[in-house]
Amino acid sequence: MNFNDDNHDFSNPPPASPRTNFLEGLSPFFFVICSVPVALIIWLLYWYMFIKFSKLKNKNAELSTRTTRSGDVFKIWDYDGIIVFEEIIKATEDFDIKYCVGTGGYGSVYKAELPGGKVVAVKKLHGSELAFFNNFQNESHLLSQIRHRNIVKLYGFCLHRRCMFLIYEYMERGSLFCVLRKDEEAIELDWKKRVNIIKSVAHALSHLHHDCTPPIVHRDISSNNILLNSELETFVADFGLARLLNFDSSNRTIMAGTIGYIAPELAYTMIVTKKCDVYSYGVVALEVLMGMHPGDLLSSLSSPSNSNIMLIDVLDPRLPPPIDGKVVQNIVLVFAIAFACLRLNPKSRPTMQCVSKEFLDEKPLGKPFQKITTSELRNLDMFWVDESNL
Repeated sequence: MNFNDDNHDFSNPPPASPRTNFLEGLSPFFFVICSVPVALIIWLLYWYMFIKFSKLKNKNAELSTRTTRSGDVFKIWDYDGIIVFEEIIKATEDFDIKYCVGTGGYGSVYKAELPGGKVVAVKKLHGSELAFFNNFQNESHLLSQIRHRNIVKLYGFCLHRRCMFLIYEYMERGSLFCVLRKDEEAIELDWKKRVNIIKSVAHALSHLHHDCTPPIVHRDISSNNILLNSELETFVADFGLARLLNFDSSNRTIMAGTIGYIAPELAYTMIVTKKCDVYSYGVVALEVLMGMHPGDLLSSLSSPSNSNIMLIDVLDPRLPPPIDGKVVQNIVLVFAIAFACLRLNPKSRPTMQCVSKEFLDEKPLGKPFQKITTSELRNLDMFWVDESNL
């Protein structure tokens, strides 16, 4: 083969193929235009996966809502509401009386053990219709988000055409009311535990009144709505329930509170305020230390002839008199706070925030415990009252 062929002209290469001409004719701008949709798709896929992962990660902090064709609504914390409804009906044998652990003004409470072993308290509400259905859902969602170490957790609710109920964290020891009325259990609540119960309720109410948006007025503070777990830790229950079932733009109500705990002004104003909770708290605080409802004490204190009742004489006689200095100090403080909360004029009562803070300070006794009278503590001006926080 002759590589020096004179007939072959290397100065004129053969023409390029049409494909080569097309690619060479494309400008860099074309490649930029093509890359934009690809980058956008990648970006969208990234955010889709990120959001999906975040939802899975925060599953325990979300409420899952299910609505059936019949209009039933189920909103349960971290559970399938329809399944939970069926499990609760089965666990309570359609709310058989043998599973009932308590009854109140708004409904009856049942103990239900779900198949996974989790035990919940189910409050079956009286009635089967809601005048403010959407508001009920919104309010219950708000209440289910409240997290405080002394407030019972609300897991969710079921609104069925046959019945409606709320699902709460279960408390093994039941209500404070029942514990105080059983001698063996009441004795188990020594003075230190009782003071801690009173403090815990104060912290819970302070949280509802001052840390929640909007503020939540409990409306039914009583020893029936204060629950104890297996460790005798204290939890406030039924918070906001009156508002759920009687939703209105105002705080007027025809049903608020338990007889013996209701603030006196409700008899003529019918308007519920934070100071109504404060009054009820004062009754509960005395009840815990006395071991019984303080109605007789409050009646006797209104008589001038009984102004010198010794403080030590009104304590629960089932317990030996307190001897620990710090415990005695706290007991005196509780009585002083309780009497301040029970003032007839709502504006003269302290706020629950004020009460909660008072428990953080240690105040020395001015005289021996055995010589302190109830009248001394009733007349003690220990609070600065801010009327703007009524």
